[in-house]
Amino acid sequence: MPRQADSPLLMNPNQLLSRPCHKAKAQRTVDLITMGCSKNLVDSERLLRRFADAGCRVFHDAPEIHGDIVVINTCGFIGDAKEESVNMILSMANAKTEGELNELYVMGCLSERYRNELAEEIPEVDRFYGKFDWDRLIDDLHMDANAPTAADDRILTTPSHYAYIKIAEGCNRRCAYCAIPLITGPQVSRPIDDILAEVEVLVAKGVCEFQVIAQDLTGYGTDLYGEQRLPELIDRMAVIPGVKWIRLHYAYPEQFPMDLLDVMQRHDNVCKYLDIALQHISDNVLRRMHRASTKASTLDVIRTIRERVPGIFLRTTLMVGFPGETEEEYEELLDFVRSARFERLGGFFYSEEEDTYSANHYTDDVPQEVKQERLDLLMDIQKDIMAERQEELVGRTLPVVIDEYVGDYYVGRTAYDSPEVDPETFIEAKEGDLVPGKFYMVHIDRADIYDLYGTVVAPIN
Repeated sequence: MPRQADSPLLMNPNQLLSRPCHKAKAQRTVDLITMGCSKNLVDSERLLRRFADAGCRVFHDAPEIHGDIVVINTCGFIGDAKEESVNMILSMANAKTEGELNELYVMGCLSERYRNELAEEIPEVDRFYGKFDWDRLIDDLHMDANAPTAADDRILTTPSHYAYIKIAEGCNRRCAYCAIPLITGPQVSRPIDDILAEVEVLVAKGVCEFQVIAQDLTGYGTDLYGEQRLPELIDRMAVIPGVKWIRLHYAYPEQFPMDLLDVMQRHDNVCKYLDIALQHISDNVLRRMHRASTKASTLDVIRTIRERVPGIFLRTTLMVGFPGETEEEYEELLDFVRSARFERLGGFFYSEEEDTYSANHYTDDVPQEVKQERLDLLMDIQKDIMAERQEELVGRTLPVVIDEYVGDYYVGRTAYDSPEVDPETFIEAKEGDLVPGKFYMVHIDRADIYDLYGTVVAPIN
């Protein structure tokens, strides 16, 4: 589902005009464009708050820019994402040259890594900021804004009933192919009390569904407390009144905190859903990737999770075409996908990222057309598995949260579906007046690969 560029707080200037304007000058307008992942989105929401507190009208991912200040929050993860971010910068630079906007600023992962190169190549940008110094933009523009508290420092760009909660920044893993540690540095966990305070503030504003995110959920707390603290965090979050769903994204399989499974079983509002990136199954490939996992340990983790949390939906990510991947290793990966039967799976092919271990020590020797063929076959196999998994939900009655009304349908999601990446549930509008952000028991009448179709049985109070 697309992010809401027409959120009332973002698009209704009267609400923002009610904030004190700290400058005796014309109110300025800021368009913020977010590229990449939900972790970037959280940073954008924080910057929107800073601009709004400085008296600006703010817009996020709006269909058209408003002609004053444009800020682009870039992604620098893999080649395609970098290209998309560069193209957006070039598009806005051209708009500035044509007089369609006054000032252009760039922040985020891409400019953290390539700030000097970008500044040289695209001089139309007024200033570049990195991943962690973007809040200086307010000061550099000579705008007065009180620093928001940690618990109330965002303007949500998502539908008002759900939010992303970033519990850590950075990553201590050193996977051979990954540039993220080069961009974000080592893991820095947020204190548990700060996270819980933020959740309480968001609940008071009407948020009831929380997507907990980090580059590596598994390692949460080890840097701050000397031990894994994810189970404790989720256990305490789950008992906050008003928290109806908690969903977990981006766990690492090695040293997975098994106590988390007890928390999932203990709390109905901790969704039986886990996003755990595995990347591959071949021991040879995993070793070359510098993953600490092995085939045996991976299979053991999956088996334990499914045994201790019956009915859980697992989402994973797999890579094909890593340097040196043989046909036999690739076939081993396909066999793994067929047997593991993941409910949700994303795939991508290897993209060489400069300064990573694999770029410096391996030859990118799998031809591009072979990478694409391997990825296409992998995803074709997963399509069939997902269609079967979806069909298994037909006839069940499940809780569904309504996200929006589109055409002749209300569109929602089950507890097994995360926003933007997973299937949606469609309910015909003739079912009655449903309310976005509210939960309903829905009988699943039919399914296809990507969506469910259902009938409302009863509202959930």
